[in-house]
Amino acid sequence: MKRKFICILLTLCLTLSLTACGGSDSAPETSGTTETSETEILEEIEAISEIETEENLFSVEIKVPADFIDASTQEELDSIAKEKGYKSIELHEDGSATYTMTKSQHKEMMSELAETINSSLSEMINSEDYPNITDITANDDFTKFTVTTTSTELSLVESFSVLAFYTFGGMYNIFNSTPADNIQVEFVNADSGEVINTANSSDMN
Repeated sequence: MKRKFICILLTLCLTLSLTACGGSDSAPETSGTTETSETEILEEIEAISEIETEENLFSVEIKVPADFIDASTQEELDSIAKEKGYKSIELHEDGSATYTMTKSQHKEMMSELAETINSSLSEMINSEDYPNITDITANDDFTKFTVTTTSTELSLVESFSVLAFYTFGGMYNIFNSTPADNIQVEFVNADSGEVINTANSSDMN
């Protein structure tokens, strides 16, 4: 499934309870098998890891894989670049594209991405899919998440939620040109304040 570049930045539609691409207010179905869902999300994480961000003296270049490019011609990308005010968008032979923007545009983009991630975290709290989660906090670069839950032992859906946090942290840092070696998620019991589980993305194969 191909995705628009702006959709990656403003709508993170990669995990269980988040708003889908296209602006829909309904969350994706979470019925289906966990194995299938996990496979799909891991494929998304792998695809995101192929994004390359390079910061130059006066500009920032972001190379996006073909799977995330809806436009099929250079003319279409030129039109998008003009509309968004980017310096250029170059289509490559393999279908990937390089977006070149000013540093101020990149800074604004990162601010919007951070707002989107924080909004998505807020939507997870006390949601239908995560009724036991009472709070989620993250550090500034989204490499550490603290999840407060009424659970004393993590439910399957809470354990599975770490993939969402890995995705958020990985995406933010790839676009920020600061690829993270590890994203850590701590689950804290709301009553005792004790850490009941710690997950690290570096432990994944």
